Parts: sequence; C-alpha cells; structure tokens
Amino acid sequence: APKSTARPSPVPPEHPPASAPPRQQPAPATTPVPQQAGRKGSILVIGDWGYDYGCHGNVPELGCQKAIADKMLEKMEELGDVKFIINVGDSFYPHGVVSKDDPQWQTKWRRVYDKKLRSVPWYSVYGNHDYQRDPCACSENFAECAQVNGNISDLDYFYMPDVSWFKEHSELGLEIIAMDLNHYMMGWDQSRNDGQQFFEDCQYTVCEERCKENAKKRTDQAFQLYYKRAAKSKAKNLVVFSHYPTDYMHSAPKFLSSLSDASKHKVLYLGGHRHNIDQTSTRSIAPNDNWLVGGGGGWSCDGPSQGFLVIEVSASDELKSYPVLVDKEVCCQPPPPSRWHGEQCAWLGCDNCIDPKFCECRALNPDGPCTACPNTTSRHIVCSGSDCAQWVPGQNLTSRYI
Repeated sequence: APKSTARPSPVPPEHPPASAPPRQQPAPATTPVPQQAGRKGSILVIGDWGYDYGCHGNVPELGCQKAIADKMLEKMEELGDVKFIINVGDSFYPHGVVSKDDPQWQTKWRRVYDKKLRSVPWYSVYGNHDYQRDPCACSENFAECAQVNGNISDLDYFYMPDVSWFKEHSELGLEIIAMDLNHYMMGWDQSRNDGQQFFEDCQYTVCEERCKENAKKRTDQAFQLYYKRAAKSKAKNLVVFSHYPTDYMHSAPKFLSSLSDASKHKVLYLGGHRHNIDQTSTRSIAPNDNWLVGGGGGWSCDGPSQGFLVIEVSASDELKSYPVLVDKEVCCQPPPPSRWHGEQCAWLGCDNCIDPKFCECRALNPDGPCTACPNTTSRHIVCSGSDCAQWVPGQNLTSRYI
C-alpha cells in the first residue's frame, strides 16, 4: 500500500514496477470440478484490497476489487477444498477501521466477498494503512486492536489472535507464521541501513512516537517468533507472511538468510504492499520460494497483474503456487480527467493537509471537499475516504459514509 501522501507520480517510488510481468495463468474453469485425487487442500492469498470510493490511487472504481472477489469465488468452487484465505493486509483503505463496529467491515469486506468466501477463516496481519486510525497503533493492549480476533470460529472478522502469530496445520504438512513487519515500511529505499528503518505511517496516528516504538517492538517480536518456530516446528513447510515483500528486508540479512534455509523446512514467503502479483520484483530466497501478492485491487496498479494467489497442497505435502489474474483493463485504466486544479492534486487532495507540503492542492482548489489550509486538526483528523462525501464544485459538502 502506498503512503497516504503518495508522491506526485503515477507509480510512487516505493512501489517500483516489476522488471518483467509474470506469466498470466489460464482462466479457471467455469464449472466446479471434483477435488483433485490425493490433494490435501488449497489456500487462497490476497492483499491490498479494501477499496475506498473517496480516496484511492489509479484503480478508478470498485470494479477491480469486485472482479477479483468474483474470480476468487469461482476458483474456490472449482477447487472444492479451500481451507482458509491468507490476507497480507491493507484491508481497509485509506485509514483502517477503528473498531469491530466500524461500518467498513460491512461495506468493504462482507458486501464485496461472497458469503462462501467468508465461510473459511481469513488469516490476517496489519498493513500500514490498517494501523492509521486503529487504536492498536497506540496501545500495548491487544484487546483494543480493531482487527485482532482470537476466535477462529468467529467468521464475522479476520482470524488474527495477535499482531504476529503462528498456527500449526499438521493435516496439511505446514505451519503458518504471520508477522507484523511494519517497522520496515521504508525498506523500499535500498540505501537505508537497519538503524534508519521506521514505520512512516505513524505520522498519521495520534501518537507518532509511541506508534514507532510499538512498531519496532512488534517487528523484533515477530523475528523472535519466526526464529523460534523455524527451530521447533516439525512441519515440512513454513508458510510465512507479512505485509511487506522480501526486497523491503534488505537491511535484515539474518532474516533473509533464514528464509533461504531449506535444510529443515521448505519456506514459502508471501508479502504485499506493492500492488502487483509477481515473483520478479522481490528478492530471491532460493532455494525457497516467495511471492508478491499485493494486487488485490484496492488502491493502484503497480504492474499489470492484479488478482490473487492459489496454493495447492499435494498428498505428499508439496506446495504448488500460482496466480489467478483478472484482465488488466478491468483494473488498470487511465484515470478520468481530474476535477482538481494542479498536477496530481486528485491524488493528494483526498488527504486534505495530512502533510503540510501538500496544502498547495487545497489552495488551488478552494471549492474542493472538506476544509481549506491551514487546518490544525487535519493532521490527525484526516478528511478523506469514508469521512467525506463525494462533491460537486459549487455545491455544499455533506459528510456521510460512502
């Protein structure tokens, strides 16, 4: 997920396009087929999907996320044995949810993904956008976290018993390890050393310094959890996921080295944040495997491959992974002519003074939504997304959820 104050570029610098597009897979069958003989089960993987009508990147409408959701349902029915869905975060653009009563659970998840897709647990982690207004950013009490849910039978919410967690699936020959690595949000900058990493989106919370401290502590704990499970787990496969792809971990060589160790387990690592599905833009962990799975249709196209990943588990516990993509024209359309004055203000304006350097867009658009600059409250009470109505120049603004 790009930073909320995306730089004026069609593709933000932290989301470089893949060096080569992945090979598109054939479209799934249109009618259900019997479960493959001897296969133990399958898993779907998605990330960066919670589209917001009022604040988004170069994905112009909900149609992209919905097309992916529909294809997920089609694939689930074809496979017939999906055990759970892995969600690598940025589930609610632009600022996350504030509680389990937040209407975005309904508008951006339950109404978009068919009930059958939600009949299995969604194994989840926080993305950077998810933290911005979630009480979890400022609290050490995980009971206050809007997305944390330790009841795997409660399918009204994601399964996330902690911000980092693990779960054994001996029946599938694998163990899940979910990691909160938001401290590495600046990992797109390959010149940064480990001491220069920090969770940049803490600037959009009400507790910037505490948020950064929490993010650093949670990342350290995530690493400790991974090393402990890699040493103790008896599973043939470790399926490891966080919000960030392997190339963001360049300043954590011990972690990358451990991901590359196939002496005890086969490791499959999954990360999002950059909006594409590929294996060409990430850092190799050979002989193990990894995927970028951030093409869920919620924010932007950082490459032509938008969709989700499928993992099939064979009778001998071998993992086979492959993407299922929607037509790029569904997601990656040229943006319509902007009603905003000023280059890229259609992108920046939705974050109304979230960063003072972008207040120029407010000055250039005095009849635009929300408030004029300067606005002393807008840094922490951001007027965007579901907090703003769609607007028409010359008409009064009314606030409502959209």
